[in-house]
Amino acid sequence: MKRWLFLILLLSSSIIGACAGHEKIHQAQENEIDEPVVQSNNDNRDTVVSQGESLQQIKDQIHSDIPIKMPTTLPIADDAFLTATTRAEGDHVEIIFYESKENMPINDIRLKNSATAICRLFVKQYKSAEGASTQIAFDNFSQNGGHEVDLGYNITGYQDAGAGSLWTGWNEGRWAIATHTRTDDPEAGIKLAKQAVKYLENHMLPIPKQYGLAQLDVYQSGNLIVWQDEKLVYTLDSIKEPLKALEIATAFYQ
Repeated sequence: MKRWLFLILLLSSSIIGACAGHEKIHQAQENEIDEPVVQSNNDNRDTVVSQGESLQQIKDQIHSDIPIKMPTTLPIADDAFLTATTRAEGDHVEIIFYESKENMPINDIRLKNSATAICRLFVKQYKSAEGASTQIAFDNFSQNGGHEVDLGYNITGYQDAGAGSLWTGWNEGRWAIATHTRTDDPEAGIKLAKQAVKYLENHMLPIPKQYGLAQLDVYQSGNLIVWQDEKLVYTLDSIKEPLKALEIATAFYQ
């Protein structure tokens, strides 16, 4: 009888211990679920460092023989992901780069509505370098005349007005660069031109073969950067901020 009583007590203790252990595990699991996951700054830095890999993955999705060059980096937030949609047809390639809060695959159909477009890159291959050069509307502003403006760093700009628009243009190497504003807001165009000249003192635009042009819009509606690389013509557009357009273009410098 004592032996049976001892076994019953032992079994009861085991059951109580098991239940207590299960309760501890369940409580720990609840704590793990309720506790928010905090990402460190190192995670953010890893996101930035991985841009090179992301850009290579985007390039790998382009099924084309056109030997395009990619930017080395793009301006995105520290906690964002870089992705894109790609399209290649015959003699041209189009890439729309996106900034996403979540890591979304390249060419995901949700990108258009769930991510923020950074810029569009359009590269077209012509049959000859001569054919490609006809696509670049290069201007030598010093020969065109216009009102001279000191843009700093020993660079002179030339202003030309017409149809309510005011352009301030200058040349840097084989690049023709101009800012656009309205005639009733002339100082805004000069201010943007000076900002662009200052930025380009420490950043290099890609070396064009033969020419390149950049149109920077004060009102963030018509930023356009185009340059020739032998038979290829690169076009960057769909960029709201003019100085960000320059930042993206200089990322192609190699």
